Amino acid sequence: MGDQLTLSLATERTERREPVSSLAPGTVLLAGFALEIEEKLLAELKQVEAEAPFRHMVTPGGLRMSVAMTNCGALGWVSDQRGYRYDEFDPERSQRWPVMPDSFRELAIRAADAAGFPGFEPDACLINRYELGARLTLHQDKNERALDAPVVSASLGLPAVFLFGGDARSDRPVRVRLVHGDVIVWGGPARLRYHGVLPIKAGRHAALGEHRVNLTFRKAG
Repeated sequence: MGDQLTLSLATERTERREPVSSLAPGTVLLAGFALEIEEKLLAELKQVEAEAPFRHMVTPGGLRMSVAMTNCGALGWVSDQRGYRYDEFDPERSQRWPVMPDSFRELAIRAADAAGFPGFEPDACLINRYELGARLTLHQDKNERALDAPVVSASLGLPAVFLFGGDARSDRPVRVRLVHGDVIVWGGPARLRYHGVLPIKAGRHAALGEHRVNLTFRKAG
């Protein structure tokens, strides 16, 4: 079974797909865009995690989120019983979030430019870590002040099914399969579309084991 899983993940990484595909107006999938700097991304991810460890935040209603999170950059996304917000300080450490690594920032800028959003300058990177069964329900990214800037989302580790919905929660979402190294960018008319992630299936990635990690870049301030 283990060999089959490893083979499956290897196939997903090397399968032929269009390098750039438009999912909807303002939405672009850049297949394998992050692969050329994956080693640097993974090394600097470890440094961020060592400084600000992953944790399971709670919703304003007191529910524990299945996805573990941390942040880097000038601002970090926080959820607790006070609500959803961006904060300069990590509430668990009472210190500023780690500086956004150069490789992270450069990836976000290049991906945004390739998707038709030049001049993107992210000040926040929310890092989500998914394990078996973890999911993200449909939601909008609307806590940012700069809604004219895109969202840039990079996938590392295990594959995932990304749900890309419409302007209303009730709109039926499109399912998009994301694998290690893929980057998806949405902005403009798509900036406030609902999106989420289906529960992660069992597997093992050579670098991240039984996890999927998602780097989500935003202009929050």
